[in-house]
Amino acid sequence: MNCSTIQTTVKEIFSEYIERKGQRKTPERFAILDEVYARDGHFDVEELYIHMKNNNYRVSRATLYNTMELLLDCGLVVKHQFGKNIAQFEKAHECKQHDHVICTTCGRVDEYCDPRIHEIEKTVSTIMKYNISHHSLYFYGTCKACQKSK
Repeated sequence: MNCSTIQTTVKEIFSEYIERKGQRKTPERFAILDEVYARDGHFDVEELYIHMKNNNYRVSRATLYNTMELLLDCGLVVKHQFGKNIAQFEKAHECKQHDHVICTTCGRVDEYCDPRIHEIEKTVSTIMKYNISHHSLYFYGTCKACQKSK
Protein backbone atom coordinates (compact mmCIF):
# COMPACT_ATOMS: atom_id res chain seq x y z
CA MET A 1 0.00 0.00 0.00
CA ASN A 2 1.39 3.42 -0.89
CA CYS A 3 1.32 6.45 1.43
CA SER A 4 -1.74 8.16 -0.06
CA THR A 5 -3.72 4.90 0.04
CA ILE A 6 -2.77 4.37 3.69
CA GLN A 7 -3.71 8.00 4.52
CA THR A 8 -7.12 7.51 2.87
CA THR A 9 -7.69 4.20 4.65
CA VAL A 10 -6.79 5.52 8.11
CA LYS A 11 -9.01 8.56 7.58
CA GLU A 12 -11.91 6.25 6.72
CA ILE A 13 -11.24 4.06 9.78
CA PHE A 14 -11.01 7.12 12.04
CA SER A 15 -14.10 8.72 10.52
CA GLU A 16 -16.18 5.55 11.04
CA TYR A 17 -14.87 5.20 14.59
CA ILE A 18 -15.71 8.82 15.47
CA GLU A 19 -19.24 8.39 14.08
CA ARG A 20 -19.74 5.16 16.01
CA LYS A 21 -18.62 6.86 19.24
CA GLY A 22 -20.83 9.91 18.64
CA GLN A 23 -17.82 12.24 18.52
CA ARG A 24 -17.42 15.32 16.34
CA LYS A 25 -15.38 15.16 13.14
CA THR A 26 -13.18 18.22 13.46
CA PRO A 27 -10.46 19.40 11.07
CA GLU A 28 -8.03 19.44 14.03
CA ARG A 29 -8.52 15.72 14.70
CA PHE A 30 -7.85 14.85 11.09
CA ALA A 31 -4.82 17.18 10.98
CA ILE A 32 -3.42 15.29 13.98
CA LEU A 33 -4.07 11.96 12.25
CA ASP A 34 -2.27 13.24 9.12
CA GLU A 35 0.73 14.36 11.18
CA VAL A 36 0.93 11.04 13.01
CA TYR A 37 0.88 9.10 9.73
CA ALA A 38 3.43 11.42 8.12
CA ARG A 39 5.95 10.43 10.82
CA ASP A 40 8.29 7.49 10.94
CA GLY A 41 9.24 5.94 14.23
CA HIS A 42 8.33 6.91 17.76
CA PHE A 43 7.23 10.30 19.07
CA ASP A 44 5.80 11.80 22.21
CA VAL A 45 2.75 14.06 22.38
CA GLU A 46 4.76 17.16 23.35
CA GLU A 47 7.06 16.67 20.35
CA LEU A 48 4.01 16.39 18.07
CA TYR A 49 2.43 19.47 19.66
CA ILE A 50 5.56 21.59 19.12
CA HIS A 51 5.87 20.39 15.53
CA MET A 52 2.25 21.25 14.79
CA LYS A 53 2.52 24.68 16.48
CA ASN A 54 5.69 25.44 14.49
CA ASN A 55 3.79 24.57 11.32
CA ASN A 56 0.92 26.94 12.20
CA TYR A 57 -1.67 24.34 13.15
CA ARG A 58 -4.25 25.69 15.57
CA VAL A 59 -4.34 22.69 17.91
CA SER A 60 -4.46 22.83 21.71
CA ARG A 61 -2.65 20.34 23.93
CA ALA A 62 -6.04 19.15 25.22
CA THR A 63 -7.25 18.43 21.67
CA LEU A 64 -4.00 16.64 20.93
CA TYR A 65 -4.17 14.45 24.05
CA ASN A 66 -7.88 13.69 23.53
CA THR A 67 -7.31 12.82 19.87
CA MET A 68 -4.40 10.53 20.75
CA GLU A 69 -6.74 8.68 23.13
CA LEU A 70 -9.24 8.24 20.28
CA LEU A 71 -6.50 7.03 17.93
CA LEU A 72 -5.32 4.55 20.56
CA ASP A 73 -8.83 3.30 21.17
CA CYS A 74 -9.52 2.67 17.49
CA GLY A 75 -6.15 0.97 16.95
CA LEU A 76 -4.53 3.53 14.65
CA VAL A 77 -1.67 4.26 17.07
CA VAL A 78 0.10 2.22 19.70
CA LYS A 79 1.51 3.56 22.96
CA HIS A 80 4.83 2.44 24.44
CA GLN A 81 6.29 3.07 27.85
CA PHE A 82 10.01 2.50 27.37
CA GLY A 83 11.36 2.24 30.90
CA LYS A 84 11.01 5.46 32.90
CA ASN A 85 10.82 7.62 29.77
CA ILE A 86 7.76 9.63 28.75
CA ALA A 87 5.14 7.67 26.80
CA GLN A 88 5.99 7.22 23.13
CA PHE A 89 3.56 6.59 20.29
CA GLU A 90 3.79 5.22 16.78
CA LYS A 91 1.38 4.59 13.96
CA ALA A 92 -0.09 1.11 13.96
CA HIS A 93 -2.06 0.59 10.72
CA GLU A 94 -0.29 -1.52 8.07
CA CYS A 95 2.93 -1.48 10.05
CA LYS A 96 5.05 -4.59 10.08
CA GLN A 97 5.34 -6.49 13.33
CA HIS A 98 8.36 -5.39 15.30
CA ASP A 99 9.63 -5.34 18.83
CA HIS A 100 11.96 -3.06 20.77
CA VAL A 101 15.34 -3.01 22.51
CA ILE A 102 15.78 -0.14 24.98
CA CYS A 103 19.05 1.16 26.41
CA THR A 104 18.67 1.71 30.15
CA THR A 105 21.58 4.17 30.14
CA CYS A 106 20.77 6.64 27.34
CA GLY A 107 17.15 5.72 26.54
CA ARG A 108 17.86 4.79 22.91
CA VAL A 109 15.14 2.62 21.36
CA ASP A 110 15.86 0.27 18.48
CA GLU A 111 13.34 -1.82 16.59
CA TYR A 112 13.94 -5.34 15.39
CA CYS A 113 11.94 -8.07 13.72
CA ASP A 114 12.53 -11.77 14.31
CA PRO A 115 10.17 -14.22 12.58
CA ARG A 116 10.61 -16.69 15.45
CA ILE A 117 8.52 -14.40 17.65
CA HIS A 118 5.61 -14.76 15.23
CA GLU A 119 6.01 -18.54 15.45
CA ILE A 120 5.97 -18.37 19.27
CA GLU A 121 2.81 -16.25 19.10
CA LYS A 122 1.11 -18.86 16.87
CA THR A 123 2.18 -21.69 19.20
CA VAL A 124 0.90 -19.87 22.30
CA SER A 125 -2.37 -19.13 20.50
CA THR A 126 -2.85 -22.80 19.64
CA ILE A 127 -1.81 -24.26 22.99
CA MET A 128 -3.63 -21.72 25.15
CA LYS A 129 -6.69 -21.49 22.86
CA TYR A 130 -6.38 -17.69 22.55
CA ASN A 131 -7.22 -15.55 19.57
CA ILE A 132 -4.19 -13.25 19.96
CA SER A 133 -4.76 -9.76 18.56
CA HIS A 134 -1.30 -8.30 19.21
CA HIS A 135 1.75 -8.50 21.42
CA SER A 136 4.37 -6.28 22.96
CA LEU A 137 7.95 -7.32 23.65
CA TYR A 138 10.68 -5.13 25.11
CA PHE A 139 14.28 -6.05 25.86
CA TYR A 140 16.25 -3.76 28.16
CA GLY A 141 20.03 -3.47 28.28
CA THR A 142 22.98 -1.25 27.47
CA CYS A 143 23.60 -0.18 23.87
CA LYS A 144 27.01 -0.49 22.19
CA ALA A 145 27.78 3.25 22.51
CA CYS A 146 27.04 3.29 26.24
CA GLN A 147 29.09 0.12 26.76
CA LYS A 148 32.08 1.82 25.11
CA SER A 149 31.76 4.98 27.22
CA LYS A 150 31.89 3.07 30.53
